[in-house]
Parts: sequence; C-alpha cells; structure tokens
Amino acid sequence: MTERQPTMRTALGRVRGYGAARSGTRHFWHQRLTSVAAVPLTIVFIILLIGLLGRNHAAVVQVLGSPIVAILMVLFIVTTAYHMWLGMQVVIEDYVHQELWKLVLLMSNTFFSFAVAFASIYAVFKLSFGV
Repeated sequence: MTERQPTMRTALGRVRGYGAARSGTRHFWHQRLTSVAAVPLTIVFIILLIGLLGRNHAAVVQVLGSPIVAILMVLFIVTTAYHMWLGMQVVIEDYVHQELWKLVLLMSNTFFSFAVAFASIYAVFKLSFGV
C-alpha cells in the first residue's frame, strides 16, 4: 500500500489537474540573470555610443568593426532581446485573458523578438566582416 504524500493543492485543483507548470522558477531565474547580465553590457553600450557621437561614418564603422566591440554588441543584443522576450511573455500571460489573442500575441512576441535580434546581429556582422 502506498502512503499519500501531503499536498498543498485543493481537491478541485487535483481533479482539474491544475498546479505548477514546472517552468515558473526557470523563467524567473532567466529573467533575473538576463537583467543582471544586461547592466554591464548596457553601460558599455552607452559609453560606446557617447564615444561615437560626432565622429564620421568611417570612424564609426572602424570602431564597431573591431572584434571586441562586435562581441560585446552581440552579447548585448542577445541578452536584451531574450530579456525583452521573457518580460513581454509575462505581461501577455498576465493581462491577456482570451486564449486566441493570448496565443497570437505570444507568437507575435516570439517572432518580433527573434527578428529584432537577428537583424541587429546581422548589422554587427556586416560591420565586422563586411558580409
């Protein structure tokens, strides 16, 4: 005979199958880690942007084409795009209640976030490698 484990779920919750989706903690930590990673990358981005103000096109291309700057820019893009995707997903899930609209908006959020990230990374690669 098996012993029943104590549970915090109500009887109705057990019948309907509601409970932890097993991804909330992971989502929470990804959002926190990307925000912590984005802080120094954003500072570097702002310093770089201020340093490029007033320079001509050739100088900007030369600075942005250097490998270290390109790597930092790609890290900045990936981190902020992923953080944006996670944050908008939470907002959509919390405030959109109609299932069809929720599905459409979640898909749009994914497509938009990846499109922004890929276009930005392409621009950095174009400057770095002349692709």
